[in-house]
Amino acid sequence: MSDLMMLVDIAFIVIAAKVAGQLGTRLGQPPVVGEIAVGVLLATALRGNAVGGVVLAAGVKSALHTIATLGIVLFMFTVGYHWEPNRMRGFGRATAGIATGSLVVPFVLGTSLGFYFVDRYHPVDRLQFILFLGITMSITALPVLARIVEDRKLRGTVVGGVALASSAAVDGSSWAVLAVIIALAGGAPLWHLLLVPPYLIALFALRPALARMMRQPNGNTGFGVILAWLFLSAAATQWLGLHVVFGAFLFGAVLPSRDLPVLREQMDELARLCHLFLLPIFFVVAALDVNLTGIGLGGIADLGIILTVAIGGKICGSYAGARAGGLPGAQAISVATLMNARGVTELVVLQIGLQLHVLNVQLYSLLVLMALLTTAATGPLLSLIGRRTERAGRSLTGKSSMLEALPDAEVLVLPVRGGELEAA
Repeated sequence: MSDLMMLVDIAFIVIAAKVAGQLGTRLGQPPVVGEIAVGVLLATALRGNAVGGVVLAAGVKSALHTIATLGIVLFMFTVGYHWEPNRMRGFGRATAGIATGSLVVPFVLGTSLGFYFVDRYHPVDRLQFILFLGITMSITALPVLARIVEDRKLRGTVVGGVALASSAAVDGSSWAVLAVIIALAGGAPLWHLLLVPPYLIALFALRPALARMMRQPNGNTGFGVILAWLFLSAAATQWLGLHVVFGAFLFGAVLPSRDLPVLREQMDELARLCHLFLLPIFFVVAALDVNLTGIGLGGIADLGIILTVAIGGKICGSYAGARAGGLPGAQAISVATLMNARGVTELVVLQIGLQLHVLNVQLYSLLVLMALLTTAATGPLLSLIGRRTERAGRSLTGKSSMLEALPDAEVLVLPVRGGELEAA
């Protein structure tokens, strides 16, 4: 019976996610907003009643969690593959300023929020809790940002190009900081962590062999071997005391020969699989841990504080960095607004926090709402900025002299490939 119900649940989840994603698109939102929202609604509707006990029986929930883990491993693999730090070179000072402001200011405000919340939510490890809240405020979701840039026709502009480059820098830095925070949990023996440098060396040593493999006539076999190494990499980082997402992201980032058509096509197909099937299941599984009952006025007040810190810290820090990097005011505020998009990347981080018991269910629920609302606010804020800019006689999509001074290739070939944009 559990197998039958699992299959029915998967079918229902995928259909509901697609309908919600289409609705979100019609409302001018990236599909991820609708997909996360429907996950929260489904989880709320099924919690604590007879229907939920049948539809989400223990065996079914366990199977869905396993599928969700598989989805996140494959998704982070595609994110790592599309993360191209070499694309930042053409933006230099602006990227450095925005990435620094977008990380430092939200992190400082987030750790301050951690000090404020630490006694209210009673974490097991106070230091880890404080640092973890800092990183949750600092996250920018590169896949979501890339989708918004594409939908808003900002590709090839100063705003779109600099935002994508800055988000790539923030992504890499955020995962590095998060790895340190997770290591503080002490989930694995200390000597395991001493093996992290050899693991990284081994990962890079694999690149020549993987490149030769993908150049062989039978590319499908080569890609199958790559997937096998992917899961070994994810298992290695889990054993080292980090998390499976790091092994998946790093393996994707070091994958060689991005110019090979066969590899690019396989990765695009994998990204589409994540988008169409695996990520919707992850959204619902992540939402199953959201519990909005009994939040009360205190919880609503906490949500208001979280949103203020998340939005204010991200936009103010990014804007200050953009201005310091030489962008004019209209472009700086537009880039800062784009950097506020969090989406699926934030949910991955929050799930890690919940699994490590850094977050309890109540705070986790409030932070999921924050991820949803900040992502949903990005599009309307950009529209508002665009209207004000047009009234002032400026254009966000027109190429400025700054853009003309940059190499066109650096702007136009940023990671906006195939299914990846659809993934989140």
